[in-house]
Order: sequence, then C-alpha cells, then structure tokens
Amino acid sequence: MTISVALVDDEAMIRVGLRMVLGIEPDIEVVGEASDGAEALDLVARTRPDVVLIDVRMPRMDGLEAARRLVRDHPDSKVIVLTTFDEDAHVAAALRAGVSGFLLKAAPPEHLVEAVRTVAAGGGLLDPAVTLRVIAAFAGQPDPARATGRAAELDTLTGRETDVLRLLAQGLTNTQIAARLHLGEATVKTHLSRVLMKLGLTTRVQAVVFAYESGLVRPGEREDT
Repeated sequence: MTISVALVDDEAMIRVGLRMVLGIEPDIEVVGEASDGAEALDLVARTRPDVVLIDVRMPRMDGLEAARRLVRDHPDSKVIVLTTFDEDAHVAAALRAGVSGFLLKAAPPEHLVEAVRTVAAGGGLLDPAVTLRVIAAFAGQPDPARATGRAAELDTLTGRETDVLRLLAQGLTNTQIAARLHLGEATVKTHLSRVLMKLGLTTRVQAVVFAYESGLVRPGEREDT
C-alpha cells in the first residue's frame, strides 16, 4: 500500500530535498506541495494525503495554526511538524492539538522515512533530539485546572497501565518498556492501546503530553536505559 504525503514549507529548496528523500521509496508518494498554511489547508482538502509534513514558520498562516486545523478537520491526514532547535517553545500547542509527530529539519533521511511510515501506520513519533526540550517547554507553564483533571483520569488506569505510560513518557521504546517490566512486546502494545482508549487519546504523542500534564512524570525525570 502506497503512503501519500503532502509537503508544506515556504522554502522551495526544503521541499525539493524532502521530495528527493521520499521519492525514492517504493511505498511513499508525494502528492502535492504548499508554501504556507493556507495553501496547506486547500491542498489537504483536495488530495487527502495519509501524512502531512509541515514547517512551523511560514507566511500568511503559520504551521502551528494550520496543524491545529488539519488535526480538527482532516483527522485521517496525520501531521508531522518539522521543527528546529529554536522553536521548541512554540510546539506545545500543536502537541496538545494532537499532531502525530515532531521531526528536526536536520534529521537524517532515514529518520524522515521512518517517521512517515510510523505515523501512517497509526503511531506517533517525537524526534529523540527534541523530545525532552519540547516537553519541558509546555510542562514549565502548567495549567492547574487541566492538571487536576488529568490526575483524576489516571485513576482509570491499572497499575501496569500506569507503569507503561510512565516509561513511555520517559522516552523508552516498546522494546525497552517490555524489558524493564519483564513483559512481551505484544503485551506492552496491548497495555498502551488500553491506556489510549481509557484516556480518550489517539497517539503516543498525546499519551506523553498527558503523562506530563497529569504530573505522572516531571521534566528531567527519566529512567536509566
């Protein structure tokens, strides 16, 4: 099955580079390009891509506003935000809106391809190089009312589901979580699916956000791997 991708960036050379990287993959097809958020909304409405790669800083409508609208209006088109190190503080809103991933513009080509495939398959992806900085950016400005509600929702999880969520938010992969908890990977995936269902979430990215907003995990808190 071919994964359709839309590219959104105001720099033509960036779009050319992304298209070159993705175009050589037999299971990925770039179906369109846009140079700003407003064009992106029109492009996605017309082409219905599986994945949208979208820059943050663009004219007319920036990538974060476009991402929020895409998540709301086109939930079947999964959004990956392209970011740089100096934009971490701006992506908190997109995290809460439910985008499926964040990727550094400078990420190696293989990471880009992996991100597209992971998100198209229903997963979420936070570039390891930006995960903790992104989390710290929004966790440093907590919403007390939201935190109280989130904490109450934690009570719906079993002890094992809570353990899985905590380790996920601390940056561990399914394989690492399985090893830490002495479980099979399939069991970890089952627990994670139940966590998402009980909390009304759709992606791993949203689960990480929830863990920090609820106080289950705090910035700087991480298991040794």
